[in-house]
Amino acid sequence: MSSKVFIITGASKGIGKAATLQAIGKFNAKVVAIARSQDLLDQLVKQAESDFGKGDHLKYIVGDVCDEKVVHKAVNVAIDSWGQLDSVIANAGVIEPIAPIAEGPVEGWKRLFDINVFSIITLVQAALPSLRKSKGSIVIVSSGAALKGYKGWGAYGASKATVNHIATTLAVEEPDVTTIALRPGVVDTEMQGLIRNQGEQGMKEDHAKFIELHRDRKLVQPEDPGHVLVALANNPPKELSGNMYSWNDQEMKLFNRSQNSL
Repeated sequence: MSSKVFIITGASKGIGKAATLQAIGKFNAKVVAIARSQDLLDQLVKQAESDFGKGDHLKYIVGDVCDEKVVHKAVNVAIDSWGQLDSVIANAGVIEPIAPIAEGPVEGWKRLFDINVFSIITLVQAALPSLRKSKGSIVIVSSGAALKGYKGWGAYGASKATVNHIATTLAVEEPDVTTIALRPGVVDTEMQGLIRNQGEQGMKEDHAKFIELHRDRKLVQPEDPGHVLVALANNPPKELSGNMYSWNDQEMKLFNRSQNSL
């Protein structure tokens, strides 16, 4: 099986880490990982080596996805190291500020949009020349908050609705590149911990739902949506381009990690 080459943002923990390890371990992909913590990225390389004997399948860039130099460096590393780029998985994101629109700091909204939206545009612009050549894919982590209002989540939900529209537009503008937005569900990550610990004041009664999901052990494991992200990137279905899907939708069944055909 020939190796695909991916860039994965927010790769050092949570869904991004799960996607990176499955990309390398199950799909034999080469990955350029972007995250802010060198220690966590070093650990990721060690785990790729210890678990799969493929530490050399992972290169990393330490930095902020909002930094254009970081993004362009990631694309250059992919091309210089492996001669191609087949997909970008835009996973990095934040939820703060958790606050009503009437009270949330505008500077917080701007920072969130820098991370959740504008960094993706920068990455897409840098990667598109290579993705056109490979007829590759762009897979963007979205959220159910794009479709429903949650108290205190105005900034986050608005950013995810925006990336859904970006995916729809890219499908029209870049017909040779498959672009899909994926809703990962309520995943057992640090973001959920932050919601439980700091979200009550801003979210009001909506906060109780997330406490209950954690208490009842109903959180999705990162490996489940992480696998779907990578499976989509590895074999992008052109007919799904431009849409958002939940990780466990019927259309995603073939990309689920429980399927032996992938």
